[in-house]
Amino acid sequence: MKKYTRHEIASTIAIVFHAIGLAGILFYDKTLFASFTAYHILLMCALLLYSLKKLTFPFIVFLVACFFIGYFVEYIGISTGWLFGNYTYGNSLGIKVEEVPLIIGLNWFVIVYCCGITAHTIYRRLIGSLGMENAVLKKGLHHFSLAFDTALLAVFFDFIMEPAAIKLGYWEWQSGIIPTFNYACWFLISFILSALFQGFKLDRHNKFAVHLLLIQFMFFLILRTFL
Repeated sequence: MKKYTRHEIASTIAIVFHAIGLAGILFYDKTLFASFTAYHILLMCALLLYSLKKLTFPFIVFLVACFFIGYFVEYIGISTGWLFGNYTYGNSLGIKVEEVPLIIGLNWFVIVYCCGITAHTIYRRLIGSLGMENAVLKKGLHHFSLAFDTALLAVFFDFIMEPAAIKLGYWEWQSGIIPTFNYACWFLISFILSALFQGFKLDRHNKFAVHLLLIQFMFFLILRTFL
């Protein structure tokens, strides 16, 4: 009997829950299923922890840093409009503190971590296909390049997610239009968190993180198209 890996088990669970959510939103009750989002993010975070070969102290520090930095920048954004633009959160993302859902900090972790692992995976496969395994880049340049690519992936993910997130009541823009400034700030914050990711000695071979990014990308792409 085949023994399934943690990555396979976690990916299967993620696919099932995203498929249920997609069907519920599109064909049953959008508001009801959107209200489960905070629990869904918690589940995805738990699956990421489950998929790790070993839970290390640097990983915990990175998760906590993402949570607090993510929450703090959203608090600045909501309170002042200096970051992202003028927006307010709806009630779909659960418990709020100072008008910012607590789950949003974990969501920043999930996105940046998955994008970071994916950027590393693409980099390894690219240099492998080019026969450049022995090529040496300066450490600073190497980290900057991967942090930049990770931030680009995160911004692209936000671009796909934004229209669906608005329709699901996650947040709304004061002008009703998603400002370009939002994406610029997304890149800046994602780059800072990605730089932290590069600085920590984390396992860069988590297949489930890549799978989860692709699953969520397809989830929001379908919602963006049909919702």
